Amino acid sequence: TGRVNIVHEAVDRWCEDETQGAKTALIHEREDRVRAFSFIELKRKSSQWANLWAERGLGPGDRMFIFLPPGPEIHLAMLACARLGVLFSPLYASLNYDELEFRFRDAGPRAVLTHPDLIERLPPESTGSVEFFFLSQGPAPEEMWTMDRADDRPETHEPAWVDPDTPLYLLYTSGSTGPPKGVVHAHRDMVGHLVTAQYALDLSPDSVLWTDGDPAWVTGTVYGAFAPWLCRAASVVQGDPFAASTWYRTLERHRISVWYTTPMTIRRLAAAGQDLPRRYDFSTLGHIASVGETLSPEAFFWVKQNFGLAPHDTWWMTETGMIMLANFPATPTKPGSMGRPLPGVEVAVIDALGRPQPVLTLGELAIRTPWPAMMVGIWGDPDRYQSYFRTEEWFATGDMAVRDEEGYFFHQGRNDDLIKVGDKLLGPYEIENVLHRHPAVREAGAIAMARGPGRVEVKAYVSLNPGYTPSARLNQELLTFVKTDLSAEVPLREVKFVAALPKTRSGKILRRVLRAGELGLPSGDTSRLEDDAGDG
Repeated sequence: TGRVNIVHEAVDRWCEDETQGAKTALIHEREDRVRAFSFIELKRKSSQWANLWAERGLGPGDRMFIFLPPGPEIHLAMLACARLGVLFSPLYASLNYDELEFRFRDAGPRAVLTHPDLIERLPPESTGSVEFFFLSQGPAPEEMWTMDRADDRPETHEPAWVDPDTPLYLLYTSGSTGPPKGVVHAHRDMVGHLVTAQYALDLSPDSVLWTDGDPAWVTGTVYGAFAPWLCRAASVVQGDPFAASTWYRTLERHRISVWYTTPMTIRRLAAAGQDLPRRYDFSTLGHIASVGETLSPEAFFWVKQNFGLAPHDTWWMTETGMIMLANFPATPTKPGSMGRPLPGVEVAVIDALGRPQPVLTLGELAIRTPWPAMMVGIWGDPDRYQSYFRTEEWFATGDMAVRDEEGYFFHQGRNDDLIKVGDKLLGPYEIENVLHRHPAVREAGAIAMARGPGRVEVKAYVSLNPGYTPSARLNQELLTFVKTDLSAEVPLREVKFVAALPKTRSGKILRRVLRAGELGLPSGDTSRLEDDAGDG
């Protein structure tokens, strides 16, 4: 018919067979309470929620913000919205007043689903567009609805059959550079979700996938919900804050077979010591993948030593909607590489004119359009959306990379982070990677700063491992270490010791924050910085 709905493909069709429908689809754990939902239960519950919201007149063209603490209610709301054709936007529960105000003013949602503990944080002067406030649990004021009222609604709701390009979800991201942007994705993304889950994450109907990212992060939205369900696999969600023992126990308790994590999480686990992982049983674990930043060789070998499996790095963006590059389960893995393109995806390194470059040449990572999960817009900003398209055929990512002779891509930083050394361009990752190899360095970030016409200097920010203290001697040692390894021409003039580096929730270093601090300027939106809640 040319009409689709992702809920039908991810949930409803499995319920046509009672045996398949009874299979566990979602396992949520928080504060040692485990709640499990079969595909039939997801269909029934999301239908009841959709029926309640449809009574209020919500449907295609409307927008709903999901502002909840960790819980399965987030996933039920996502399904109910998709069932109605409503565009949903999951928000981090840790967002502050200003960050919430920006999102409300920008998207103008018609409805909000929140929790009694969070509703007081909503900015009243920016919620004029909101007609309906729903609470995940009661009691509620008279003008609000609690979702327990959905319990007596019908247990079926036919999905709204929509055009494949109908908006499905809206995620705000600032990434490592620039102000926040609302990235819009559509129902047709399901094709990319399904294929990448199979090829890059090795999912099958028997898989138990744990994507340890918040549902408000694109990885949690896509690979914590829709992608595994399209494969008829089970998805595990851990709602507790990060602790190494909690992460190990989750892998063992829920018999995880595929784990999709981040280098930041791996570093945290490594910092907790070598003895802890030996106390747990990881025998069901068959595949580990990571996303968020390049996985360092040290992290790669730490995982291999402690889990008996090589981690497989992947690369994609909120804008791409699906994994674009991966070290595949069935092919050799190269430590430090983002991997190779997914089948059917063409990736190149291009110059400023959009021309593909030869191997081992630094340039901007670009993707030939279209692909199944490509974003359909930037909310309210068509000019910003068009800025991604360097030419009609190439989508420019803003990431710098090189490609080797075997087709593996290596990330070299953002396009505004390049450093000229002689007649070559270096990315900050190359300097950071050298610093990481020094035993004193825990984390490193490098930025280039103009110091006059034609003169650029590099400043490195470094946090130290336990047992090392900042000193002038160590500073000089690190400067010499980099120049000896890379080139004496590297204009690294200063190393600054810091307690921690600013990062996105996925672990990417926010170099714009470092650069803004150096210039004495506001750092802009930092809504995705690490906080106590973490990513999961």
